[in-house]
Amino acid sequence: MTTAVAHETRVTVCRDPQEFGELAGQWEDLRRRCRPATAFQSHAWLHSWWLSYGRPGRLRVVLVHSGGELVAAAPMMLTYRPLPTLVALGGAITDFCDVLLDDGHPQAARSLARALHQTARGAVIDLREVRPGAAAERLYDAWQGSRQRLRDSVCLELPGVSMESLLDRLPAPSAKRTRRKLRKIDKMGITEYRVPPSEAAASVPTMLRLHAMQWEGRGVTPEHLLPRFRAHLERAVRELAGSGDALVTEYRLGGETVAAEISLTSPDMVCGYLYGADPRLRAEKVDITTMLLRNNASYADSSGRATLNLMRGSEPHKLRWQGESVANQRFVLSRRQLAPALGLHTAQIAGRAFAAEMVRQRAAGGWSWRSRPNGARTETEGTAG
Repeated sequence: MTTAVAHETRVTVCRDPQEFGELAGQWEDLRRRCRPATAFQSHAWLHSWWLSYGRPGRLRVVLVHSGGELVAAAPMMLTYRPLPTLVALGGAITDFCDVLLDDGHPQAARSLARALHQTARGAVIDLREVRPGAAAERLYDAWQGSRQRLRDSVCLELPGVSMESLLDRLPAPSAKRTRRKLRKIDKMGITEYRVPPSEAAASVPTMLRLHAMQWEGRGVTPEHLLPRFRAHLERAVRELAGSGDALVTEYRLGGETVAAEISLTSPDMVCGYLYGADPRLRAEKVDITTMLLRNNASYADSSGRATLNLMRGSEPHKLRWQGESVANQRFVLSRRQLAPALGLHTAQIAGRAFAAEMVRQRAAGGWSWRSRPNGARTETEGTAG
């Protein structure tokens, strides 16, 4: 762990995974003081992710203490793409990335910006999947150097209200069909079992087994089948369920678990992270999305969480709920003298996004040159630093 001291603010860069593991108490105290933080910024999620996916020698967790208290943190790792780049811990399996800033410490963002500026040296900083209103927006505003803001994945969000209130938002014919589907689920006798925290980790293999069955032959995400992903989820869910940041639900029919879901929560939001369902439900024409949504809507409504997030992607089964499309952001930062490297990095991002959009358009039946991939929309700024 390297240390630099300036006045009453102390900056440290944690490179030792064992020391990172020992930060849990301080880390969680800070997360509770950072209102925008989600379960993806929890120590349980990030440390577990590192144990499954981290590469030796690459850990860079930037910490800012003030008066002995942790007031800011940036969980990062060093990569080469091929340029040296600091990226957020969590990778592709993490829907929202962010830094942690103490809401009660007015200089936290500026202090973290200086710390990252010093830590990055010859590397570009690339923060993906930043939600609107995230703490990283304050970091971006405080950055003294070159910076670019890009558009990232789109999420669909619904208000955190009951299923009946969600149905009232739909056109009458759609609401009528959905009510009929819900009655069918109830008539079949499918029941919800909210798994207690002590059993949450043990439910993960069941969910993943059902997930693999559900997607067999239909393009399952390969990562979801790997032991490292299972190990990560078991560790993280064990801790998150105990702290109230994860909700595990099993859907049972005749005593048998036929579907299971992991939802992640934060003070203002409920997110359905991953589920698995027995293919027999599809064969019986059970509307699985509606079944899961009813459970999460009920939890959001009863717990006072204002937002029900359907996570990344705009699939048809999400769009029919007429949610609000909310685009995540991507912040790319560097020292001023590294502006050319930042430009090259963002040009590569735009090129990959353009190619991916072209493939998607062709698969959908045609390519329009007027289409603009998400990554091609940028806001470029440069400030002295």
